[in-house]
Amino acid sequence: MANIESFTFSSAYLKNFTREVFRYYGVSEQDAELASDILAMSDLRGIESHGVARLQTYVGLLKAGRINPKPNIKIIRQKPSTATVDGDNGLGLVVGPKANEIAMEKAEQVGSGWVGVCHTNHFGIAGYYPLQALKRDMIGWALTNTTKIVTPLWGMERMLGTNPIAIAFPALEEPPIVIDMATSVAAFGKVEIAKREQKPIPTGWGIDSKGNDTQIADALIEGGALLPLGTNGTLGAHKGYALSSMVDILSAVLSGANWGPFTPPFTIQQTMPERSVGKGIGHFFGAMQIDGFIETDEFKRQMDDWIRTFRKTKAVPGTPGPLIPGDPERAAEAIRSVSGIPLIKPVVDELLLISKVTAVPFDLNEAK
Repeated sequence: MANIESFTFSSAYLKNFTREVFRYYGVSEQDAELASDILAMSDLRGIESHGVARLQTYVGLLKAGRINPKPNIKIIRQKPSTATVDGDNGLGLVVGPKANEIAMEKAEQVGSGWVGVCHTNHFGIAGYYPLQALKRDMIGWALTNTTKIVTPLWGMERMLGTNPIAIAFPALEEPPIVIDMATSVAAFGKVEIAKREQKPIPTGWGIDSKGNDTQIADALIEGGALLPLGTNGTLGAHKGYALSSMVDILSAVLSGANWGPFTPPFTIQQTMPERSVGKGIGHFFGAMQIDGFIETDEFKRQMDDWIRTFRKTKAVPGTPGPLIPGDPERAAEAIRSVSGIPLIKPVVDELLLISKVTAVPFDLNEAK
């Protein structure tokens, strides 16, 4: 196993670099700020697969004209609590937050808001969106379909994306519950990280092109597939497959986006699907006013009790004890906001190449 060199940069430095790269490719200053915020949050919360390591992919699509840097994002259908938004093929990092804002505004007006989005692209970490709802004392939801990489249960072809689900619940004194999970056994970005680090992937993550279990990242990437959450039928993969199907239908079929195997790829290296059944990929956002169900402070007090009760669960010997959803990300953010963001050399090399092309400075002397 190779020993991969790494560098550590401040989150602010990486965010500024990312913002200026987006601006170079024609994204407005306001939109570039928004997009770089999401990537920075990903890295701060320890989700490297969706942070600055993804910048090269966004750049490739912008450079190839596969993403519209100045989209005309508009509502094409709506009722008091629902809407469909056409993202005009803009950056998902821009379309997503604006559609999520519409969902929250509707919730403030009528109690809940539900927004489907079509004609969009990869929107970063799903967890970013419900965190915005927490700022308004709401329960927030975010779902998105993604490029096909996951096989259905007992299948060996890529038919669904990793199709994440995120939801967040506020508490009073305790930190909020933040659930952010792929419906595949692992996010594809983690496979890409394993490839960069020249490490094996865990058994049960995926199969090769012949349907055999594999621990080789390249074997999965080159014609293989990720498995649904649960890995196999014995361990409950039918549940992961069902959840992924739910996300695909709510995000894409409901909004008029491409669904299942027809979802367009996130990298220019991948071939486009044989046909289109909609526009772009799809997202689905939700926001709920708590006081439509129960007094908000009472809900938050009960959430404090819920969290404290679960934290007291007897721990398995040798483990840190029960986690509350959102704990690992909060712990990572507390450390990385001080110590910086660690980047492996292959990612740094990509950023240096972007810097060379765009003339946006990226200085290794800024590494800690």
